[in-house]
Amino acid sequence: MQHRTAPRAIPFLAFLLAACFLSAGAGSAAAAAPALNLHGYGLKIFRVESALYPFVHVYIRTFDQDMEPLVNLNRMNIGLMVRGRVYDPAKKQYLIQPLRNRPEAVRTVLVIDTARTMAGPRFEAALRAAARFIDAKRPQDQVAIVALADNPDGYAIVSNFERDYGALGRRLADLHADTSASRLYDAVAAAMELTAATGPGGDSLSGSDYVVSTSVVVFSDGHAGDSALSRSDLMTRISGLSVPIPIYALGFGPDKNRDLRNLQALARNSFGKYYRIGRGASSITRSIEDIQNILLSDYVVTFRAYVPVDGERYPLKVGFEYPTGSGKMRYDSAFFETMEPPTLPQILAAQQKLDQAIPALADSNPFLGNPYTISSR
Repeated sequence: MQHRTAPRAIPFLAFLLAACFLSAGAGSAAAAAPALNLHGYGLKIFRVESALYPFVHVYIRTFDQDMEPLVNLNRMNIGLMVRGRVYDPAKKQYLIQPLRNRPEAVRTVLVIDTARTMAGPRFEAALRAAARFIDAKRPQDQVAIVALADNPDGYAIVSNFERDYGALGRRLADLHADTSASRLYDAVAAAMELTAATGPGGDSLSGSDYVVSTSVVVFSDGHAGDSALSRSDLMTRISGLSVPIPIYALGFGPDKNRDLRNLQALARNSFGKYYRIGRGASSITRSIEDIQNILLSDYVVTFRAYVPVDGERYPLKVGFEYPTGSGKMRYDSAFFETMEPPTLPQILAAQQKLDQAIPALADSNPFLGNPYTISSR
């Protein structure tokens, strides 16, 4: 597999990440259904980070009716609301950037179905698809591998989170479709649990160790009849997550295979996507490219808050107008914390860079004014 060169980060953001690692779990988005609507567009807030307060970063994923990400969003069609009041985009107190060109990492668990029902060409195709996914990742992104196994758990962690292309490829090459039990649901549940674990370098002040989203990619024929965990139980776990873990499922096998519906259900319930893999290699390539594109098409909204530090949580909303000029806004809600970061050199440098990018307003009023409402200011 070919090693890829890391994309260059936007200069002032190179400093931003240094402090965010100190509170990796702070201000996570509240559990909520994706902001779906009748026009087929929506968004989901995956994470809120206020470790550089008064600067707050909101990580969002957008989608259309086919669960494909929206492109070319900018400050003029992104709306921000804090404590019920709308930020005025003309005052330039927030900005939006694509995750693709930033140094933050994404984390993915590959679930490989090694049951005997997968033996033969479909298993070979599944391994090729997994290898292609690894080869297409950015150098900072982390991948773990979980495979079905004939042991009391029904699965084995083949690789914990790893960035090295070669190491991941060697572990894939050791897998064979020789497992007698098909405990797919148990393996998917284990993958979800693994996404919450600390990967290598979790305490580092390196941008490549700061993980902003996690996903599961399943390569299977959908057969899960030997699982200790039922599909209903797994669905309940997925629905109850405070932060979504999307499942992208690649289904191998004939169209008449009813087990493939299991994969469709997992993907749909988890805010993910299902892919039917045909006989040709082209369908594998298209599917992997689409998943990678979704994972890297998130946006990061950075805004300057004017709420005094009191350690409390305050509501925010992020929305977008799409298509531009349509007047139709879609919102999702979350919370951010007002906390004073420690005065470490890395934090002060990051805040200084953000202060240059988003200078404070003299009147501390970033909001639009609506003459029909009563303002607290």
